[in-house]
Amino acid sequence: MTKIIDGDALAQIKRGSHELLLEDELKHKLALGRPLRVKAGFDPTAPDLHLGHTVLLNKMRQLQNLGHHALFLIGDFTGMIGDPTGKNVTRPPLSREQVLANAQSYREQVFKVLDPDRTEIVFNSTWMDKFSATDLIKLAATHTVARMLERDDFGKRYKSNQPIAIHEFIYPLVQGYDSVALKADIELGGTDQKFNLLMGRELQKHYGQSAQCVLTMPLLEGLDGVNKMSKSLGNYIGVTDAPQEMFGKLMSISDTLMWRYLELLSFRNLSEIAAWRAEVEDGRNPRDIKVLLAQEIVARFHDRQAAEAALAEFESRFRQGVLPDDMPEITVSLSGASSTATSGHITVPQLLKQAGLVEGTSEAMRMIQQGAVKLDGERVNDKNAVVESGKVVVAQVGKRKFARVTVG
Repeated sequence: MTKIIDGDALAQIKRGSHELLLEDELKHKLALGRPLRVKAGFDPTAPDLHLGHTVLLNKMRQLQNLGHHALFLIGDFTGMIGDPTGKNVTRPPLSREQVLANAQSYREQVFKVLDPDRTEIVFNSTWMDKFSATDLIKLAATHTVARMLERDDFGKRYKSNQPIAIHEFIYPLVQGYDSVALKADIELGGTDQKFNLLMGRELQKHYGQSAQCVLTMPLLEGLDGVNKMSKSLGNYIGVTDAPQEMFGKLMSISDTLMWRYLELLSFRNLSEIAAWRAEVEDGRNPRDIKVLLAQEIVARFHDRQAAEAALAEFESRFRQGVLPDDMPEITVSLSGASSTATSGHITVPQLLKQAGLVEGTSEAMRMIQQGAVKLDGERVNDKNAVVESGKVVVAQVGKRKFARVTVG
């Protein structure tokens, strides 16, 4: 039986979301007193999920905790089309073999977040493989080319004379029809999926169903705090990362980004997070809160023992100075950095160059942008950051380049 939805529960549903369409309709559906069918679709275009993907999974879990039924849709049919969302070129479709292999990997990972007793894993090939050419033509007839060009990515490509393949128009139609096949009450998706999610509403109306509500979630920034979390940018935390690696990456995020991660990734209640924010404003070290976040996430994807071990390893390495035995001891000179020779400090890119951890300052700035540079275990996000004369810091570039650097 669905729990009674009060103001606190509705706030939980909306927590961290970007937009709810339409709130009054959702209240009406909730008032029906039955578990809602909550849909979220994932195209298995890569074998592994990262924490950016789990923003949607977390929202599904919150809805499960309120008594609702999760429909985890693996787009094995749409995966062979290739999602054009956010793409300025036609995306190469995957083979059936690639899609199935990645789909199996997804199945093994999603239950680290979702409640298996309230989750139904579905594949859209189940109904789309049964579609005849006639069925597909009828589906395509529900929308015009002009309507499709209202999609931002399609519109931009059309105006810049970049090719749009006919099959790409099929993608949002099929994603929308998935909601018809599943009789979804609410669909979750990233902000970049809004057009496709609304397509589901329109097609449900066309087929005589009650229109689903739409809940869009923001795209999670990666470790750099700027770009969307992405494996291709190297700013991601994979759900299959080793405990120590996952813990270290979470500890490296900025203090500002920490609150964003707590809102979108943590299962802590909002009042507890608000209390932490007040404590930090009163002088509590934000690192204490970051440790709690890192432990929660590691425990979710591994276990509590792994989280404790990861914390112990992190403290040993970065707080007690236990670092690689062969780490070089290097002294860098302010006179070696002409632009800062009289300023009493050296920029981090110059420090890394003189320490031999990078070949030049341009590489150093690129590594900083990728979130791959740390000083004393803290990620450096500002390419203009400096280190004062007389300081001794442990500099790290990537996973294996370390040096204890004295600024002379």
